[in-house]
Amino acid sequence: MSWKDHIHSDPEILVGKPVIRGTRLSVEFLLGLYKSGWAEKEILENYPQLKTSDLRAVFEYLQDCIHDELMLIRA
Repeated sequence: MSWKDHIHSDPEILVGKPVIRGTRLSVEFLLGLYKSGWAEKEILENYPQLKTSDLRAVFEYLQDCIHDELMLIRA
């Protein structure tokens, strides 16, 4: 599986933020749910348009961003 099959960016959707294909759910929003303590099961129950593979793609995307040094640590 490639995150590119699940995540895309379109300037017409959320000003180009990366989102799950076919939704307006951004990677940032989904990571925020995890940060707030939501479990995968809760996310899938509350957002039935998502699949487990979509959520895994979020972490693959994040891993690639870190690997490619697209993320900067700010003080």
